[in-house]
Amino acid sequence: MTDSRYLKRTIVKEEIESRYLGEKRTLRIYLPPGYNELLSYPVVYCQDGEEFFNFGRIATTANRIILDEGAEPFIIVGVQVDVSVRTQEYAPFGDRFKAYTSCFAEEIIPYVEEKYPVRRSPQERVLAGDSLGGSVSLHLALLYPDLFTRVISMSGAYYSASQEIYAAAEDLSWLSIWMIVGLQETAFEADTGTYDFVQLNRDTRDLLEKRCALVSYQEKDGHHQWGFWQKELPEALLYFLQEN
Repeated sequence: MTDSRYLKRTIVKEEIESRYLGEKRTLRIYLPPGYNELLSYPVVYCQDGEEFFNFGRIATTANRIILDEGAEPFIIVGVQVDVSVRTQEYAPFGDRFKAYTSCFAEEIIPYVEEKYPVRRSPQERVLAGDSLGGSVSLHLALLYPDLFTRVISMSGAYYSASQEIYAAAEDLSWLSIWMIVGLQETAFEADTGTYDFVQLNRDTRDLLEKRCALVSYQEKDGHHQWGFWQKELPEALLYFLQEN
């Protein structure tokens, strides 16, 4: 049975007007137990924000690891996406990719940092995503290394267009990435085709390690779905947010 302390969550909805996307974008902000505006907090930015909260149960998980497992209190920002244009925003070949990544780095980050006491060093920001959300998180880090150096990638959709971009990088020694993929993801049907996500993740791991990135990589029994990723979220978050 879930401890009732884990369910007492403070989640605020915000809305920003994006000039890059030409529309409003909703954010869900999780504030940790004992939140105090006079303190400062690390921050986790999630692609597919609503799914992280609704299916990943990230707020409940955050409460638990903060209260019971030694995680430093942190803030979560879930960035909503319209699933009908998700691939266009998250994939580097999408026609909204540049607008989305610009909105994320140049509008969402300043908005959050103006309104909430989040820390502003790259080591105190974590990007998190599943599938294409994982790959766009890595793209954001490569596009804005002065902002992002830490990435959580769950079953990243590392298509060839993404791998070509990673391969063009020379030195990624500044990057730390936590990766996991399910062993049952060898023939996943996406909107752009059928892919072996295990091989895509292995190849991407190799690309990153050859460029001196710090990679924590795992393969476990699991399918391309939140039932798998939800169980792995605590370990992913603690990898970056465990208090020493």
